Amino acid sequence: MPHQRFPKIQILSLASHEIKFVLSDTDTSMANTLRRIMIGEVPTLAIDLVEIHENSTVLNDEYIAHRLGLIPIRYQAPDSLRGGDVHGAFLSHRECVCYERCPRCSVEFELDVDYDTVNPARQAAENGGGNGDDDDEDHEVMAPLTITSKDLKSNNEYVTPAHFLHQDEQDESQDDGIALVKIGPGQRLKLKAIARMGISKEHAKWCPVAVATYRFWPIITINDDACSTLSAEQKQELVDVCPDRILEYDEQVSGNITVAEDAWDTATYTEDLRVTQNMMKKRPEDDDFLSVEPSTDKFIFNVETTGAMDAEEILMASLRVLKDKLNYMAQEVEKLKDMNM
Repeated sequence: MPHQRFPKIQILSLASHEIKFVLSDTDTSMANTLRRIMIGEVPTLAIDLVEIHENSTVLNDEYIAHRLGLIPIRYQAPDSLRGGDVHGAFLSHRECVCYERCPRCSVEFELDVDYDTVNPARQAAENGGGNGDDDDEDHEVMAPLTITSKDLKSNNEYVTPAHFLHQDEQDESQDDGIALVKIGPGQRLKLKAIARMGISKEHAKWCPVAVATYRFWPIITINDDACSTLSAEQKQELVDVCPDRILEYDEQVSGNITVAEDAWDTATYTEDLRVTQNMMKKRPEDDDFLSVEPSTDKFIFNVETTGAMDAEEILMASLRVLKDKLNYMAQEVEKLKDMNM
């Protein structure tokens, strides 16, 4: 029987749009499984159908529909302020028993923006309110209007577009949300969009993560006996040759090479260190002064969201999906056992 493992997760940093954590006491198969589930199998909402009623903008219907599909749609449970898991709150439209669509499997958005109606300066100019001599006023009248995700009106108070990833992005933005198209005088965009639940295996617009990566935890071993044979200049050279700055050397305090405090976060396993210390050895078969090897059971994950879900919710949802898969497999194995008895 293989050695039983008990994987652990340690949170290093947590924000609504990003999470960094360490997965330990497991192997690469589990790390890659968790990463692939976060990318491809965590369900979210995304605009799947678009009905264009009027479009006199510079972009054709298909282009606008494509841009609408890529807007992250955020679900907030009634008792939460975080972008949560839509599992349990919505059904897949393929599983729903409704005839076409219903609140259980879809969310409707409406957008209706008319440049001449929204721009009051233009209306005032047409009614004789402006003198027509001020260049700034003329520019304001003719300036294009940006239609953004803020203009999408949802029929579900708990489902809204994720206009910004975080507050800093909102403060720096020049628009009110995700830009869709710019319109000018006489132009109008009116449409209805239907958001459905899905996973990224079917289409990338349902992907909840912008980045989901992991790195191997570095195991840095310093051979003090071998290093004691080096001069101060050679020790400093070993420290300086590492571009990722994973080593430190203080000749005045201890005179020994030590591991930098944040070495786990900066180690890149470059060849420079190996080449340099091989040149310092008296014989090729001598022990290494130090080594940097990737761990086989400890991984550093970095996950950034699209805004559809909070980072912590993505991690919890991926663990739920993995648990459901394992339970399903266990049930199928039990069925096979019963058939063979």
